[in-house]
Amino acid sequence: MSRFEFEVSSRLSAPADTVWRHATRMGGVNAELFPLVRMTHPRGLESLADRAAPLGERAFRSWILLFGLVPIDYDDLTLVELAPGRFLERSPMLTQRLWEHERTVEPSGAGCVVTDRIRSTPRIGPLAPVFGAVFHLAFRLRHLNLRRRFGMLAP
Repeated sequence: MSRFEFEVSSRLSAPADTVWRHATRMGGVNAELFPLVRMTHPRGLESLADRAAPLGERAFRSWILLFGLVPIDYDDLTLVELAPGRFLERSPMLTQRLWEHERTVEPSGAGCVVTDRIRSTPRIGPLAPVFGAVFHLAFRLRHLNLRRRFGMLAP
């Protein structure tokens, strides 16, 4: 197996626009990833909507810091689609030849549904199961932190 993909969804009891603002701010991204990792970003760039690069071009390099301290990877963050309620990032990383992260935030009753879809091809193919497990854990943590922050929407 030389690639991996997975999807994680959460039903939140907050309005979609509130969750979307959180999801596109670097402070929100790092709150979701806490305490596992932190992603760096250029000073002054607080929201992905503030990026200077056009769609399809690298916006910036983000170092991924284990426990907020130790560099373990980087993400040449490249947004290829960005619209209210949806973004698609397709970026090279130090460890991943291709990293694709799609997030949607869709209204649902009194709240919303957040879905992350991940597709990736590691630079070292045989490590795909390991990277897949680590990234899946990281996104489960992100959704746990989202549910803690916004509450869960009853089914």
